[in-house]
Parts: sequence; structure tokens; C-alpha cells
Amino acid sequence: QVQLVESGGGLVQAGGSLRLSCARSGRTLDDYAMGWFRQAPGKEREFVASISRNDYNTYYADSVKGRFTISRDNAKITYYLQMNSLKPEDTAVYYCAAATAPIDVVLVTASEYTYWGQGTQVTVSS
Repeated sequence: QVQLVESGGGLVQAGGSLRLSCARSGRTLDDYAMGWFRQAPGKEREFVASISRNDYNTYYADSVKGRFTISRDNAKITYYLQMNSLKPEDTAVYYCAAATAPIDVVLVTASEYTYWGQGTQVTVSS
């Protein structure tokens, strides 16, 4: 069983930054491709960013490209989503997700992911 826990959400003014974290309690995540998704009120869950198992490949939604960065620590215990230059339209519940995949593949659709965290709220005020 893979249980993911997100943290780091909060309230920030437009133009500010937040770093979200995603961890698997007591275990590493080196066997999984990882991704971040978000869901705003009244909208469908949408892809934000993903990273391959070997960290060589990343992929971002056009709406966050150049502002958000997905990464993981060297021990592959915690994944991060660094969010800079935040905009009010970034307001959403953010979810991390994990799935087994070939070592260099990034996954970009929600249906490809098996394990999900509980979500963390990000609110950007104007």
C-alpha cells in the first residue's frame, strides 16, 4: 500500500511562492513516476507537472511552465512542487500522485496514476 501525504499549502498573495511536499510514510518513492494535479471548485482535476522515475524527464502544463518546478530529494523520500509567481487562478486543491511506469516515462493523465494523496489547499489572493 502506498500512502501519500501532501503538505505546504496555504494562503499567499499573488506573485508569492509556496513549496508543496509529498511523501510516503517511512518508505522511498524511487519505484514510482510522480505527478501533481490540482482541482479548483467546480472544475475537473487537471494535470500540473510530472517527473519520471529516473528524474531525467519532467513535463508541465502550459499554464504553469516557467513558474512551477517539480523535483525530489536525493533520498527519494519527498517530492516537491515549487510554485513561484503565483496567480489567483492557481487557487485549487493540489494532489500528488504515484504510479509504476518505465524508468524514463512521464505520466500526464490522472487515469495513469494509481496512488493519490489527500490534497492540500492553495489559495492565492489578488
